[in-house]
Amino acid sequence: MQRRRFTMSALALTAAAAGCRPSDPGVIRLVSSLPRTGSAKQQSDTIVRGIRLAIAEAEGRVGAFRIEYLDLDDATAAAGQWTSEAEAANARRALQDPDVVAYLGTFNSGAAKVSMPILNLGDLLMVSPANTAVGLTKPGLGDRGEPEIYRPTGRRNFVRVVPADDLQGQLSAEWAWRRGIRRVVILDDNEVYGKGIADLFEERCRELGLTVLAHDAIDAKAQEFRSLMARVRSLGPELVYFGGTTQTKGGQLAKDMAGAGVEAILMVPDGCLEQVFIEAAGPANLEGRCFVTFGGLPPEKLTGKGMAFVEHYRARYGEMPEAYAVYGYEAAGVALRAVRDAGVKDRRTITDAALAIRDYDGALGRWGFDANGDTTLRTLTVSTVRDGRFVFEEVLEPDASPATS
Repeated sequence: MQRRRFTMSALALTAAAAGCRPSDPGVIRLVSSLPRTGSAKQQSDTIVRGIRLAIAEAEGRVGAFRIEYLDLDDATAAAGQWTSEAEAANARRALQDPDVVAYLGTFNSGAAKVSMPILNLGDLLMVSPANTAVGLTKPGLGDRGEPEIYRPTGRRNFVRVVPADDLQGQLSAEWAWRRGIRRVVILDDNEVYGKGIADLFEERCRELGLTVLAHDAIDAKAQEFRSLMARVRSLGPELVYFGGTTQTKGGQLAKDMAGAGVEAILMVPDGCLEQVFIEAAGPANLEGRCFVTFGGLPPEKLTGKGMAFVEHYRARYGEMPEAYAVYGYEAAGVALRAVRDAGVKDRRTITDAALAIRDYDGALGRWGFDANGDTTLRTLTVSTVRDGRFVFEEVLEPDASPATS
């Protein structure tokens, strides 16, 4: 594919040909693409609220530009979750709108694989509040050809404000080792995020000397998993690890695990860190026996600007933010900072300004992007379930890792 630079004027011609309105030189538009329909709506609601709060705190302006925000849905009612068709349509819509200079998304790493190469063709900045699959940015850790296949122009345009799964998978296994766990069963949903983090967890388990009794993929469309959990019980694990999300039946797995009398503890990643996971599983089935990891601090543990974010969120929306709200807020803040630093309405200039951020002082603390577009934040936390709520338990740091066996 011939490499070329897409200027705002060229994109304006594309937009006009597609029937879009012409560019307004005084308007900067941010677009988000998240599952606003179906089972992930609660999570995306809190991300969108974080985005809106960041724009409101900037009073809807950056320099000479008025900020507009467009909330797009990459899910469909029929599917009940994101679809490739909806995500691709959102990416093309953003690319063809000459006023759009940043794309905030996606929620699912599989969806990011769809939109990343489309947006890359127009040098359109993509800031993810939730994608954690390693192959999106890290050479040699994902599938063959990643991440270059997402950059048809050869230039970078993707950054993320959330730590990737190489941190979460590794530290989760080390947490299990330090607790004296030696026998594990691993399950995953066979999707980009879930299988990816489960594979990384397994790899570190084997390095540490934990016995992996089984690693199976589930059918996320199944209604129940009683027979699977009967088999898990027969293997006698001390821990069951599920790589997946609430939307891919994490709650049902937990419910059936308890129903089958599996005495092991359950460990799940951040894709299950939402109240609907607890509701789907049944609070009593998780009490004291379920642990969830998260790349960063939970809202109640944020300090400084993070604490101010929580206070402003509660004042504006009347409730505590869920875990990913601050990442929506931070993603929007990065886009606004890039527009400010660029000072011009030019996609490549704004994208380069985002990639150059090394000293962002935000709600997550002081951090920056590395050469791959990954956040320099390396904190992982573990929470458990008590009284029907997630409760913070401990912070895990990479430099506290145990040696391999």
